[in-house]
Amino acid sequence: MRTVKNKSKNLTGFTATKESVARLSIVSISLLIAMKVTASILTGSVGIRADAIHSVIDLLGAIVALVGIRISAKPADHQHAFGHGKAENIAAVFVSSLIFIAAGTIVYEAIHRFSTGGTMELLTIGISITAIALVINLLVSWYALRVARLTDSIALEATGRDLLADSYSSIAVLVGLVLIRTTGINVLDPIVALFVALLIGRTAFSTFRNAIGGLMDTRLSEEEENIIRTCITGYSNHVVGFHHLRTRKAGSERYVDFQLIVPRDFSVDEAHVICDGLEQRLANVLHPVSITIHIEPCNATCYRCTALCTSRIP
Repeated sequence: MRTVKNKSKNLTGFTATKESVARLSIVSISLLIAMKVTASILTGSVGIRADAIHSVIDLLGAIVALVGIRISAKPADHQHAFGHGKAENIAAVFVSSLIFIAAGTIVYEAIHRFSTGGTMELLTIGISITAIALVINLLVSWYALRVARLTDSIALEATGRDLLADSYSSIAVLVGLVLIRTTGINVLDPIVALFVALLIGRTAFSTFRNAIGGLMDTRLSEEEENIIRTCITGYSNHVVGFHHLRTRKAGSERYVDFQLIVPRDFSVDEAHVICDGLEQRLANVLHPVSITIHIEPCNATCYRCTALCTSRIP
Protein backbone atom coordinates (compact mmCIF):
# COMPACT_ATOMS: atom_id res chain seq x y z
CA MET A 1 0.00 0.00 0.00
CA ARG A 2 1.28 3.42 -0.93
CA THR A 3 -0.06 6.65 0.52
CA VAL A 4 0.20 9.87 -1.43
CA LYS A 5 -0.73 13.27 -0.03
CA ASN A 6 -1.54 16.45 -1.86
CA LYS A 7 -0.45 19.71 -0.29
CA SER A 8 -2.95 22.58 -0.22
CA LYS A 9 -2.56 25.54 -2.50
CA ASN A 10 -0.97 28.71 -1.26
CA LEU A 11 -3.77 30.60 0.48
CA THR A 12 -1.86 33.76 1.40
CA GLY A 13 -4.00 35.91 -0.88
CA PHE A 14 -7.25 34.46 0.44
CA THR A 15 -6.12 34.93 4.03
CA ALA A 16 -5.23 38.57 3.42
CA THR A 17 -8.62 39.15 1.81
CA LYS A 18 -10.47 37.50 4.70
CA GLU A 19 -8.54 39.54 7.25
CA SER A 20 -9.20 42.81 5.42
CA VAL A 21 -12.93 42.10 5.29
CA ALA A 22 -12.95 41.16 8.98
CA ARG A 23 -11.22 44.44 9.84
CA LEU A 24 -13.69 46.37 7.66
CA SER A 25 -16.53 44.69 9.57
CA ILE A 26 -15.03 45.76 12.90
CA VAL A 27 -14.74 49.40 11.78
CA SER A 28 -18.24 49.54 10.32
CA ILE A 29 -19.84 47.86 13.36
CA SER A 30 -18.09 50.31 15.69
CA LEU A 31 -19.60 53.17 13.69
CA LEU A 32 -23.04 51.54 13.82
CA ILE A 33 -22.84 51.13 17.59
CA ALA A 34 -22.11 54.83 18.04
CA MET A 35 -25.03 55.77 15.76
CA LYS A 36 -27.54 53.41 17.38
CA VAL A 37 -26.60 54.28 20.97
CA THR A 38 -27.05 57.96 20.12
CA ALA A 39 -30.44 57.28 18.52
CA SER A 40 -31.53 55.15 21.48
CA ILE A 41 -30.64 57.88 23.98
CA LEU A 42 -32.39 60.59 21.96
CA THR A 43 -35.60 58.62 21.27
CA GLY A 44 -35.86 56.27 24.25
CA SER A 45 -36.68 53.41 21.85
CA VAL A 46 -36.16 49.92 23.23
CA GLY A 47 -36.18 48.67 19.64
CA ILE A 48 -33.19 50.84 18.75
CA ARG A 49 -31.54 49.84 22.03
CA ALA A 50 -32.03 46.18 21.12
CA ASP A 51 -30.52 46.86 17.72
CA ALA A 52 -27.55 48.58 19.41
CA ILE A 53 -27.07 45.58 21.73
CA HIS A 54 -27.04 43.32 18.69
CA SER A 55 -24.34 45.49 17.12
CA VAL A 56 -22.21 45.23 20.28
CA ILE A 57 -22.46 41.45 20.00
CA ASP A 58 -21.62 41.78 16.32
CA LEU A 59 -18.45 43.66 17.24
CA LEU A 60 -17.31 40.97 19.67
CA GLY A 61 -18.09 38.32 17.08
CA ALA A 62 -16.17 40.14 14.34
CA ILE A 63 -13.12 40.42 16.61
CA VAL A 64 -13.29 36.72 17.44
CA ALA A 65 -13.72 35.89 13.75
CA LEU A 66 -10.61 37.91 12.86
CA VAL A 67 -8.60 36.04 15.50
CA GLY A 68 -9.93 32.73 14.20
CA ILE A 69 -9.02 33.60 10.61
CA ARG A 70 -5.47 34.54 11.63
CA ILE A 71 -4.97 31.35 13.64
CA SER A 72 -6.43 29.12 10.92
CA ALA A 73 -3.99 30.61 8.39
CA LYS A 74 -0.98 29.34 10.36
CA PRO A 75 0.82 26.42 8.69
CA ALA A 76 0.92 22.94 10.19
CA ASP A 77 3.44 22.46 13.00
CA HIS A 78 4.63 19.73 15.36
CA GLN A 79 1.61 20.04 17.64
CA HIS A 80 -0.94 20.55 14.84
CA ALA A 81 0.10 18.27 12.00
CA PHE A 82 -3.17 18.87 10.12
CA GLY A 83 -2.96 22.66 10.41
CA HIS A 84 -5.13 25.11 12.34
CA GLY A 85 -8.22 25.20 10.09
CA LYS A 86 -10.68 24.36 12.87
CA ALA A 87 -9.90 27.67 14.57
CA GLU A 88 -12.44 29.18 12.17
CA ASN A 89 -15.08 26.68 13.28
CA ILE A 90 -14.36 27.45 16.93
CA ALA A 91 -14.65 31.17 16.21
CA ALA A 92 -17.96 30.61 14.41
CA VAL A 93 -19.35 28.62 17.37
CA PHE A 94 -18.33 31.46 19.70
CA VAL A 95 -19.95 34.05 17.41
CA SER A 96 -23.20 32.08 17.25
CA SER A 97 -23.21 31.81 21.06
CA LEU A 98 -22.88 35.58 21.27
CA ILE A 99 -25.81 35.96 18.87
CA PHE A 100 -27.94 33.76 21.16
CA ILE A 101 -26.98 35.99 24.10
CA ALA A 102 -27.98 39.06 22.10
CA ALA A 103 -31.39 37.54 21.35
CA GLY A 104 -31.95 36.77 25.03
CA THR A 105 -30.93 40.30 26.07
CA ILE A 106 -33.33 41.83 23.57
CA VAL A 107 -36.21 39.66 24.83
CA TYR A 108 -35.49 40.83 28.37
CA GLU A 109 -35.46 44.49 27.29
CA ALA A 110 -38.74 44.09 25.38
CA ILE A 111 -40.54 42.38 28.28
CA HIS A 112 -39.26 45.05 30.65
CA ARG A 113 -40.68 47.76 28.37
CA PHE A 114 -44.03 45.95 28.24
CA SER A 115 -44.25 46.03 32.03
CA THR A 116 -42.99 49.58 32.61
CA GLY A 117 -44.34 51.33 29.51
CA GLY A 118 -42.71 54.52 28.27
CA THR A 119 -42.92 57.22 25.65
CA MET A 120 -40.69 57.99 22.69
CA GLU A 121 -39.31 61.29 21.43
CA LEU A 122 -37.49 62.65 18.38
CA LEU A 123 -38.74 59.85 16.18
CA THR A 124 -37.57 61.58 13.01
CA ILE A 125 -33.96 61.49 14.22
CA GLY A 126 -34.34 57.82 15.18
CA ILE A 127 -35.77 56.94 11.77
CA SER A 128 -32.97 58.79 9.96
CA ILE A 129 -30.15 57.22 11.97
CA THR A 130 -31.67 53.73 11.68
CA ALA A 131 -32.03 54.10 7.90
CA ILE A 132 -28.39 55.16 7.50
CA ALA A 133 -27.25 52.29 9.72
CA LEU A 134 -29.33 49.87 7.66
CA VAL A 135 -27.65 50.91 4.40
CA ILE A 136 -24.17 50.56 5.91
CA ASN A 137 -25.04 47.14 7.36
CA LEU A 138 -26.47 45.80 4.12
CA LEU A 139 -23.40 46.85 2.12
CA VAL A 140 -20.87 45.40 4.57
CA SER A 141 -22.82 42.16 5.13
CA TRP A 142 -23.19 41.63 1.38
CA TYR A 143 -19.46 42.13 0.87
CA ALA A 144 -18.52 39.89 3.81
CA LEU A 145 -20.77 37.05 2.62
CA ARG A 146 -19.47 37.39 -0.93
CA VAL A 147 -15.85 37.08 0.21
CA ALA A 148 -16.83 34.24 2.58
CA ARG A 149 -18.20 32.28 -0.39
CA LEU A 150 -15.12 32.98 -2.49
CA THR A 151 -12.68 32.01 0.27
CA ASP A 152 -14.92 29.34 1.87
CA SER A 153 -14.44 30.92 5.31
CA ILE A 154 -16.85 29.68 7.98
CA ALA A 155 -15.73 32.41 10.42
CA LEU A 156 -16.28 35.19 7.89
CA GLU A 157 -19.60 33.64 6.93
CA ALA A 158 -20.64 33.80 10.60
CA THR A 159 -19.73 37.48 10.70
CA GLY A 160 -21.59 38.16 7.45
CA ARG A 161 -24.69 36.31 8.65
CA ASP A 162 -24.56 38.21 11.91
CA LEU A 163 -24.39 41.51 10.05
CA LEU A 164 -27.24 40.42 7.78
CA ALA A 165 -29.36 39.56 10.81
CA ASP A 166 -28.51 43.00 12.17
CA SER A 167 -29.81 44.43 8.87
CA TYR A 168 -33.08 42.53 9.29
CA SER A 169 -33.41 43.82 12.83
CA SER A 170 -32.76 47.37 11.61
CA ILE A 171 -35.50 46.95 9.01
CA ALA A 172 -37.91 45.79 11.72
CA VAL A 173 -36.93 48.70 13.97
CA LEU A 174 -37.31 51.16 11.10
CA VAL A 175 -40.79 49.86 10.25
CA GLY A 176 -41.73 50.01 13.93
CA LEU A 177 -40.58 53.61 14.28
CA VAL A 178 -42.53 54.64 11.21
CA LEU A 179 -45.67 52.92 12.52
CA ILE A 180 -45.27 54.50 15.95
CA ARG A 181 -44.89 57.91 14.41
CA THR A 182 -47.96 57.31 12.23
CA THR A 183 -50.25 55.70 14.83
CA GLY A 184 -48.84 56.94 18.13
CA ILE A 185 -49.01 53.38 19.56
CA ASN A 186 -45.82 53.08 21.63
CA VAL A 187 -46.42 49.41 22.48
CA LEU A 188 -45.33 48.60 18.92
CA ASP A 189 -41.74 49.33 19.98
CA PRO A 190 -41.25 46.28 22.29
CA ILE A 191 -43.24 44.13 19.83
CA VAL A 192 -40.72 45.01 17.13
CA ALA A 193 -37.89 44.22 19.57
CA LEU A 194 -39.30 40.72 20.14
CA PHE A 195 -39.49 40.20 16.38
CA VAL A 196 -35.86 41.28 16.12
CA ALA A 197 -34.91 38.72 18.79
CA LEU A 198 -36.67 35.98 16.80
CA LEU A 199 -34.70 36.85 13.66
CA ILE A 200 -31.43 36.92 15.57
CA GLY A 201 -32.10 33.56 17.22
CA ARG A 202 -32.82 31.96 13.84
CA THR A 203 -29.53 33.26 12.45
CA ALA A 204 -27.65 32.05 15.53
CA PHE A 205 -29.01 28.51 15.12
CA SER A 206 -28.03 28.34 11.43
CA THR A 207 -24.52 29.64 12.12
CA PHE A 208 -24.03 27.27 15.07
CA ARG A 209 -25.15 24.23 13.07
CA ASN A 210 -22.72 24.96 10.22
CA ALA A 211 -19.81 25.59 12.60
CA ILE A 212 -20.36 22.55 14.80
CA GLY A 213 -20.49 20.32 11.72
CA GLY A 214 -16.83 21.10 11.03
CA LEU A 215 -15.82 20.40 14.61
CA MET A 216 -17.58 17.02 14.48
CA ASP A 217 -15.85 16.11 11.18
CA THR A 218 -19.12 15.98 9.28
CA ARG A 219 -18.68 14.65 5.75
CA LEU A 220 -18.65 16.99 2.77
CA SER A 221 -21.91 17.69 0.98
CA GLU A 222 -23.38 15.03 -1.32
CA GLU A 223 -22.68 17.32 -4.26
CA GLU A 224 -18.97 17.57 -3.46
CA GLU A 225 -18.66 13.84 -2.79
CA ASN A 226 -20.28 13.12 -6.15
CA ILE A 227 -17.68 15.38 -7.78
CA ILE A 228 -14.95 13.32 -6.09
CA ARG A 229 -16.49 10.03 -7.26
CA THR A 230 -16.82 11.31 -10.82
CA CYS A 231 -13.19 12.47 -10.87
CA ILE A 232 -11.93 9.09 -9.64
CA THR A 233 -14.01 6.84 -11.86
CA GLY A 234 -13.45 8.91 -14.99
CA TYR A 235 -9.79 9.73 -14.57
CA SER A 236 -7.93 6.81 -16.16
CA ASN A 237 -8.72 3.55 -17.91
CA HIS A 238 -6.14 1.95 -15.63
CA VAL A 239 -8.16 2.64 -12.46
CA VAL A 240 -9.97 -0.55 -11.42
CA GLY A 241 -12.07 1.12 -8.74
CA PHE A 242 -12.05 2.70 -5.28
CA HIS A 243 -13.70 2.29 -1.89
CA HIS A 244 -13.73 3.58 1.70
CA LEU A 245 -14.16 7.22 0.64
CA ARG A 246 -13.94 9.48 3.70
CA THR A 247 -14.30 13.26 3.68
CA ARG A 248 -14.35 16.05 6.23
CA LYS A 249 -13.70 19.76 6.48
CA ALA A 250 -11.75 22.00 8.86
CA GLY A 251 -12.28 25.71 8.26
CA SER A 252 -12.01 26.10 4.50
CA GLU A 253 -9.73 23.05 4.08
CA ARG A 254 -11.28 19.86 2.71
CA TYR A 255 -9.78 16.46 3.54
CA VAL A 256 -10.36 13.50 1.22
CA ASP A 257 -9.22 9.94 1.94
CA PHE A 258 -9.92 6.82 -0.13
CA GLN A 259 -8.46 3.52 -1.28
CA LEU A 260 -7.65 3.31 -4.99
CA ILE A 261 -7.52 -0.08 -6.71
CA VAL A 262 -5.10 -0.42 -9.62
CA PRO A 263 -4.02 -3.43 -11.77
CA ARG A 264 -1.95 -5.79 -9.69
CA ASP A 265 0.93 -5.82 -12.21
CA PHE A 266 1.49 -2.05 -11.84
CA SER A 267 4.83 -0.85 -10.51
CA VAL A 268 5.10 1.70 -7.71
CA ASP A 269 6.09 4.35 -10.27
CA GLU A 270 3.04 3.66 -12.44
CA ALA A 271 0.69 3.84 -9.46
CA HIS A 272 2.38 7.04 -8.32
CA VAL A 273 1.82 8.68 -11.72
CA ILE A 274 -1.89 7.85 -11.58
CA CYS A 275 -2.14 9.29 -8.06
CA ASP A 276 -0.36 12.50 -9.04
CA GLY A 277 -2.71 13.07 -11.95
CA LEU A 278 -5.78 12.21 -9.91
CA GLU A 279 -4.73 14.57 -7.11
CA GLN A 280 -4.28 17.41 -9.56
CA ARG A 281 -7.68 16.75 -11.08
CA LEU A 282 -9.36 16.81 -7.67
CA ALA A 283 -7.46 19.94 -6.63
CA ASN A 284 -8.75 21.72 -9.74
CA VAL A 285 -12.39 21.21 -8.77
CA LEU A 286 -12.15 21.29 -4.96
CA HIS A 287 -9.79 23.73 -3.32
CA PRO A 288 -8.24 24.02 -0.87
CA VAL A 289 -8.04 20.25 -0.46
CA SER A 290 -5.70 17.74 1.14
CA ILE A 291 -5.88 14.26 -0.43
CA THR A 292 -4.69 10.93 0.92
CA ILE A 293 -4.78 7.98 -1.48
CA HIS A 294 -4.12 4.40 -0.34
CA ILE A 295 -3.01 2.17 -3.22
CA GLU A 296 -4.33 -1.40 -3.43
CA PRO A 297 -3.73 -4.07 -6.10
CA CYS A 298 -6.76 -5.68 -7.67
CA ASN A 299 -7.65 -9.31 -6.87
CA ALA A 300 -7.96 -12.16 -9.35
CA THR A 301 -11.63 -11.50 -10.13
CA CYS A 302 -11.49 -9.80 -13.53
CA TYR A 303 -14.69 -10.79 -15.29
CA ARG A 304 -16.43 -7.51 -14.39
CA CYS A 305 -13.40 -5.25 -14.61
CA THR A 306 -13.06 -2.77 -17.52
CA ALA A 307 -9.57 -1.50 -16.64
CA LEU A 308 -6.70 -2.05 -19.07
CA CYS A 309 -4.32 -4.60 -17.55
CA THR A 310 -1.68 -6.88 -19.09
CA SER A 311 -2.43 -9.65 -16.62
CA ARG A 312 -6.17 -9.59 -17.15
CA ILE A 313 -7.75 -13.05 -16.91
CA PRO A 314 -9.91 -13.86 -19.98
